[in-house]
Amino acid sequence: MYTNGSSAVSLTLETLHISNAYIYPAFLFGTLTYLCIMFFNLLVLTTIACSKKLHKPMFILLLNLPLSDMLGATAFFPHLVFSIVTENRQISHSACVSQAFLLHFYGGGNLLILSAMAYDRYIAICCPLRYNAIMTPHTLVRIIFLIWFIDLSAMVIMFLLLLRFRICRTNIVDLYCNNPSLVKLACEDTRVNNYYGLFSIAFFQGGPLLIIMYTYAQILRTCVMTNQTDARRKAIQTCGSHLAVFIILELNTFFTLIAHRLESVSPFLRRALGVSVLIFPPFLDPIIYGLKTKELKKSITMLLKRNVGS
Repeated sequence: MYTNGSSAVSLTLETLHISNAYIYPAFLFGTLTYLCIMFFNLLVLTTIACSKKLHKPMFILLLNLPLSDMLGATAFFPHLVFSIVTENRQISHSACVSQAFLLHFYGGGNLLILSAMAYDRYIAICCPLRYNAIMTPHTLVRIIFLIWFIDLSAMVIMFLLLLRFRICRTNIVDLYCNNPSLVKLACEDTRVNNYYGLFSIAFFQGGPLLIIMYTYAQILRTCVMTNQTDARRKAIQTCGSHLAVFIILELNTFFTLIAHRLESVSPFLRRALGVSVLIFPPFLDPIIYGLKTKELKKSITMLLKRNVGS
C-alpha cells in the first residue's frame, strides 16, 4: 500500500543487534566517541580562530573541515545513542530525510574542502612567488562560497528528486538514513535518481581524485627538483597529513556508495563501511592535522597551556 512520503510515516532502521548486557557499554562508547569528536574538532576550530599566526589561506580552508565533521557527527551520533538506550529503532520519515541530507552534505563538503586545500598546497609549493597574488582574501572567500554552494545545490537536487516519490516500504536497510536506503523505499521508477546518484559519485569522488592526483604529481615533481632540504621536508610533512585524511574519506565513501549498487556485497559489510565514514574521518581529521601540521600543533599546545595555566 502506497504512503505519501511527506506524511508522518514511521520508518524502521536496521536493528543494532546489541544484547541487553552490552546496551549501556555501547551507549557509553557512542557518547564518548561523539564527545571526543566534538572536543577535538572544536579545539582545532578554536585554535585557528584565536591564533592570528594561523590566519592564512591554508588554515582558513582547514577551518571548514571541523565544521563539516561536527555537522556529520551531530547528524549521526545523538540519534544512534538514543536508539541504543531506548532500544527503539523507529524514526519519522521527515527526520530520516533530514538526517540523510545532513550526512550527504557532510560527505560532499569534506571532499570539496580537501580538493580546495590541495589546490592551495599546489600554489604554495609550485608557485611560491605568486602565492599571495593568487590566494588573496577575495579568492579565498570565493573558493569557500563555491564549496558550500556546489555542495548544497547538489544535495538539494538529490533530495528533491527523492521527495517526489510515494513510499510503500518502511524498513531502512542501513543503521542510519541515507539517500540509497530511502530510494529503496519507493515502489516507482527510480532510474532518474539512480542516474543522478551515479553522476554525484563521479562528481564528488572522481573530481576531487583528479584534482588530488594532478596537484600532488606537480608537488612531487617540485619537491624532487628543489635543492632545499628543509622546504622539501616541510612540503612533504604538510601534504602527507592532507593526503592521509583524503585517502581515509575517499575510500570509505566510495566503497560505501558502491556497496549499495552491488547485490553481491554483504549487508553487514555495507553497514560497517557506512558507519566507518561517520566515525573515522571526523575522529581522525583533527588528530592527523593537529599532530602532523607543525604550526597548528604548536598553536594548540599554546592554547591548552594558556587555558590550563589560567
